[in-house]
Amino acid sequence: MSLNKKIAIPLIFLLIAAAAGGGWYLWQQKNAKTSTGKDAKVAQGKQLYTCSMHPFIIKDKPGTCPICGMELIKKIDGAAGSGPMTAEQKQQAEMIGHVSLSPTQRVMANVATIEVRRQDLNKEINAVGIVQFDQSRQAKVTAWIGGRIDRLFVDTVGSWVSKSKPVAEVYSPDLVATQQEYLLAVKSRDQLKNSPIASISQNGDGLVQSAKQRLLLFGVREKQIAELEKAGKPNIRLPIYTPLSGIVIEKMVQQGQYVNTGDQLFNIADLSNVWVEVEVYENEFPNVHMGQRVEIRSQSFPGKSFSGKVSYIYPFLDPKTRTVKARVEMPNPGMKLKPDMFVNAIIKVPLGSAIVVPVTAVLDTGTRQVVWVESSPGMFEPRDVKVGQQTDDKIQIISGINPGDKVAVSGGYLIDSESQLKGGGGQDHSKHTGKPAAPGQAPAAPAPPKHDGMKMDDMKM
Repeated sequence: MSLNKKIAIPLIFLLIAAAAGGGWYLWQQKNAKTSTGKDAKVAQGKQLYTCSMHPFIIKDKPGTCPICGMELIKKIDGAAGSGPMTAEQKQQAEMIGHVSLSPTQRVMANVATIEVRRQDLNKEINAVGIVQFDQSRQAKVTAWIGGRIDRLFVDTVGSWVSKSKPVAEVYSPDLVATQQEYLLAVKSRDQLKNSPIASISQNGDGLVQSAKQRLLLFGVREKQIAELEKAGKPNIRLPIYTPLSGIVIEKMVQQGQYVNTGDQLFNIADLSNVWVEVEVYENEFPNVHMGQRVEIRSQSFPGKSFSGKVSYIYPFLDPKTRTVKARVEMPNPGMKLKPDMFVNAIIKVPLGSAIVVPVTAVLDTGTRQVVWVESSPGMFEPRDVKVGQQTDDKIQIISGINPGDKVAVSGGYLIDSESQLKGGGGQDHSKHTGKPAAPGQAPAAPAPPKHDGMKMDDMKM
């Protein structure tokens, strides 16, 4: 066979194959256009149905979803140029993001709802504190005059003393001399008071007042001065009294000890009332105000609480603990609370009337807060809300829902996840990647969504 024949034969086969391929392509294109036109006419003339939880399921007639068993809903044609939506289509569009639950799914998902109400909201601030002496009920007993402690009526720290009874007696030569001066002044006044010369009679009164003033400066009481004048002779020992009744918390003197003017003898504290220094964190102290009631609890007295009021808020912050101290004044019946005892404090802050829901009803994405509202039986829709103050188990809603709305207080995360599977408007999770199949054809297997935990379609019974 010549070279020309060897080349010609393959070329002929190639030309025949190209012609056949071109004819098949033109035939396919014609059939595709015809089929597309027919399908378009069918699509224009017939309503399509899809599953709200599995949008890749598309049917040309009503029915149930082959996956979850839910009733199919009418599919909205969102293609450009399709014209304005009808009222029914708008209603369907508004339901994007809604989740419908059957009674069985609702029970198995543990979805519970409550009716939103306006109520008084009280915030509780928990803090720790230390019991302190009431500084307004403390006193130091000092020597008003130098001398010797001849008698000591209080021997130990912790003893109870009364302001009406002396705690010690001091002998002082200076005191004896001053008493004698006073008695002489009184005697002179009595002798000169009948003088016809007014200046002389008045001078006697001046001497008495001068001597009396010195006795008062030595710590002698008015009653003791009256007794001195009545007795007509000086007292060798001067009784020392405490300015208030209370407990001796410090004793700095012994019997027979010589003391100087101003030396401290005792430190007395009245423990019938105490202070509690409460430490409040800097993000909570703006809610603390004067006069607020505070509940105090101690591990030493389980089940028992004490009540007090905030009397002072310190104007500075501790840089180490980042806390502000608040002073709580409170009665101490039976002196049960001891100074330096650790206690727990609960400060009750009234926040007024507000729309309140349980904390579990609000899903926080980090950028927004969402509440699932049951708009109709079994149908839940997401609502963006603005939150305010939060207590241990409740949170204030400033806007987004109204009294009378029913919100999901449990199972909200599961509802939100299912909304994401259908491409709704819940929290920002991974989206469903399945593609819708053509009407009448078997749906393509969807890519499994990244969804942890139990799914709604797993609950079909």
